[in-house]
Amino acid sequence: MKRCFTNILSEDVERSARFYESLLGMRRHFDSDWFVILVHDELDGLEFGILQKTNDIVPENIRDRPSGVIVTFVVDDCESVFRQATELGADIIAPPTNMPYGQRRVLLRDPDGTVVDISSLIP
Repeated sequence: MKRCFTNILSEDVERSARFYESLLGMRRHFDSDWFVILVHDELDGLEFGILQKTNDIVPENIRDRPSGVIVTFVVDDCESVFRQATELGADIIAPPTNMPYGQRRVLLRDPDGTVVDISSLIP
């Protein structure tokens, strides 16, 4: 295998890219009007794609069908990301909660409704 990354589908690629840049400090590795790849300086190999869902490369019959997906980002401090998400007006599904597997987790929706899990280890 040479490469693997996740693409989320978006109504507004620019809006979604700005959201993840502001929320998690990601930066653009590739940028066009219909597709953005975000990376993070602290995580070698991470590529997170945001794809315009109405672009011709996305089959019409799947544009509104993504489901059963949670995108997880493990960070140093989910509390600070929770505060940033609140400032950005993100739809918070569940505030910071200690989980039985040793992490503290925040669940939210990005601007297109993708469920995002922001987790950090419980000290």
